[in-house]
Parts: sequence; C-alpha cells; structure tokens
Amino acid sequence: MVMPGADALIEKGWFKTNQWLLLRRLSQLSVFALFMIGPLMGLWFVKGNLASSLTLEVLPLTDPFILLQTFFAGHIPETTAIIGAVIVTLFYLLVGGRVYCSWVCPVNIITDMAGWLRMKLDIKTNIHSDRATRYWLLTTIMLVAAITGITVWELVNPVSIVQRGLVFGITSAFYVALVIFIYDMIISKRGWCGHLCPMGAFYSLLTFTSVLRINAHKREHCNDCMDCYAICPEPQVIKPALKGQENSSPVIDSPNCTNCGRCIDICSKDVFRFSTRFTKLNTISTVTKREAMP
Repeated sequence: MVMPGADALIEKGWFKTNQWLLLRRLSQLSVFALFMIGPLMGLWFVKGNLASSLTLEVLPLTDPFILLQTFFAGHIPETTAIIGAVIVTLFYLLVGGRVYCSWVCPVNIITDMAGWLRMKLDIKTNIHSDRATRYWLLTTIMLVAAITGITVWELVNPVSIVQRGLVFGITSAFYVALVIFIYDMIISKRGWCGHLCPMGAFYSLLTFTSVLRINAHKREHCNDCMDCYAICPEPQVIKPALKGQENSSPVIDSPNCTNCGRCIDICSKDVFRFSTRFTKLNTISTVTKREAMP
C-alpha cells in the first residue's frame, strides 16, 4: 500500500512533509517534560497535572472541562481554579479548542501511532459509532455529575490516567493506553478521538470564535490525490473548503478541525496553509466545481 504523502516526499522532502507533525510532537513532549522535571529533578517549574497546574508559582491553569463538571456536581471551586479555567478558555477561544487534542493531549500520540500502523498494515475493519456520540457522552457526563455530586468522568478519563501514569509510573495507565491503541488500530478508524472522546467534544465548543484556521488557499491546484482525506483525523471538515463552489470560502471553519497541520504537510501541491478566519477569498483564483468527495 502506498502511504499518504508519497508525492509530498518527492516534491518537498522529508522535513517539509512532516514539519507540523514534528512541531506537535515537540509541543506534546515539552508539556510532558515540564511535569516530569519536578518529580525527577526537583525543579518545579510546573506543579500539578493537565487537570490543574501552577506555573512558576504565578500562573494558574485549569482544564475548563473539569471545572464545568465540578460546577455540575454542585461544588464551588477555589478562585484560583476559576481564574486558571478562564485563562485556558480564552486561549482556546483564540487558537481553537481542538488544538488541545493535537498539540497537548498525550492520548493523541497513541491514536496517531495506531492510525499510522492501521494504514501501514492496510487494516480494513471499521466498526464505529456516529460522530455525534461524543456529544451525547459529554451531555451524559454532566448529567451524571449533577445527579451524583461526583466528577465521575475523572475516575476513568484516559487523558488524566495516561498523563498521571507517565509521570508517576502507574501500571494501569499502560493498559488504558493499550486498549485505546488496539481499538483505533483494529476496530475503529480514528475511533476514540473522532467518535467517542467527550473532551474533544467539549473543546470543539471553544472553536466557533477561534481566529487560527487552516486555509485551502490554493485549492485550484488540488489534483484529487486524496492524501489529505486519508491523513486528517477529522476528514469530514476538509470538503467544504477544498471542494466548495466558486467564490465560497477556502477557510476550514468546522469546530472539529484540530489545526494539526497534517494536511499542510502531506499535500504535494501546497494547497493548505495556516491563516485566520478573516482571510478573504482570493478573487483572482478560479475554482472549478468538482464532484463531491466522501
């Protein structure tokens, strides 16, 4: 099987075909390293975890998803936690909530590896739920918190379990990571992040106002190779911008776009780039209406 990006490797070279992927891995590993330096070396630049942390004894950061569960459970968080959640929320409202999924979340590394191996081995099975399932799970989590008074999701949240497991060497985290890996590789293509994860659903709600967007600014150069669809963790977001009618916006404005940049990397024609939601359509370009793609 020819892997997506074969043409890009020839046209652009290995680095440019993987530059945004490498930056994402650097970001994810740097976040992990900041939490590891304290326990290993006694240098507490960051105290806490992805749920709630304090940076340099000054900057509080709180996961707004967890804070919202706390409110639904009937508890009033400390002022510091609320301030931390406001800071994080404002950041993701600007750059896009699902940036958390592709640039911070440790589970993303696991699902990306599973997806790569799935393509490499050409595994065809694809049993999956509707993409709306993650929003139903998000709603259920809040209702359970309201009924029980407990943030139940945090007892089973794979993101929290994997992050704590990596930092503190908890064996159960390995099994959680393995289950997600096998699920995505063998059972459901992009199953966890694309169909089930309620955290992804929550962070997508912070994307409607985000300024940072991916733009198919050279969509008239598209040669229909389908590599971007094959590599994208949310391929349904590409079609409106890439295959839109003449004078339609080339900006990917779906709240489920993770701004991972893989479509930029993988495209041999440099169709995509990062821009803003305010980027205007290039009226000089003529876009030919193409047959709709899945």
